Amino acid sequence: MSEPIIEQIEGYALSKSDRPKAQFEKVGIVGCGSMGQSLAIMIASRGIEVVFIELNQAKIDEAIEEIDEELEFKINHWGITASEKRGVMSRIKGTLDYNMLQGCDIVIEAILSKTREVARDVRKDVFKKIEQHVSPKTIIATNSTTTAITEMAAVLDYKDRCISMHISTTAPDAKLAEIVRSLYTTDEVCANVQKFAILLGKKFIRVAESPGLVTVRLFAPMINEACDILMEGVAELEKIDFAARTSINLPLGPFEMADKIGIDRVVRWLENMYEEFGDLKYKPSPILKRLVRAENTGRKAGRGFYHYDEHGKKLEPALQ
Repeated sequence: MSEPIIEQIEGYALSKSDRPKAQFEKVGIVGCGSMGQSLAIMIASRGIEVVFIELNQAKIDEAIEEIDEELEFKINHWGITASEKRGVMSRIKGTLDYNMLQGCDIVIEAILSKTREVARDVRKDVFKKIEQHVSPKTIIATNSTTTAITEMAAVLDYKDRCISMHISTTAPDAKLAEIVRSLYTTDEVCANVQKFAILLGKKFIRVAESPGLVTVRLFAPMINEACDILMEGVAELEKIDFAARTSINLPLGPFEMADKIGIDRVVRWLENMYEEFGDLKYKPSPILKRLVRAENTGRKAGRGFYHYDEHGKKLEPALQ
């Protein structure tokens, strides 16, 4: 009887180069603050490799630590398992080197800047740096709602691959992606970004290029109006939030929402839209500006309209 022939099963596996490539296997993120971290978790949870760029190693370490804490919070609230957390963390890498963006199918700019002028100049510089290190086929996107995407696209050699894709990162269960094409964006790029939004479990709407898009133009003035109601003494802070949650079924009241978004971010949104439209409804309330000056910017700072514990749990109102 002849000896059995034993062959290694690995010999029948597809080599990495022979495997069919998925449309989105690697995503880059430039800027890993709260917005970038939420995007990184969202994308890595879908089995996609994420590489993010930060300014220095300290910021990389801080971002990784905060992502780890957010995932640990999900474990403690039965959102994910420990093994799922390990899988997500293994797919997220931070770097200072733009060369690490090579091979990305899409790169998303998610930086935060203090003023509109600085943000515009910084973003243009970031877009040019991204283009120097990725293929002509890589989509370059921004998650900003107040950036004119045509202006950003104009600085690129391959202008047609530039697009705005705003995914709300303030509500993890928000299902909407707002997609904005520039004057140069091709139908193919737009269609591929729509597929990417669906891959992330989002529904999308096509929006015309306009500061604030739809969502910020709706919510930022609502927060402003809530501040006016509070200043006029019509109702107390908690009652205004309760009214919004109960009467129009919002998951968070306007003050709770401002604290979660970051009051400094809300002020930037309003200032950008006030500068663009000149409408007083977008002029930031004195309450918002006072809180920002005091660095009481919301949940992450531990104090905004409400006090928060070290885990971000809402305590008593900070304003009366």
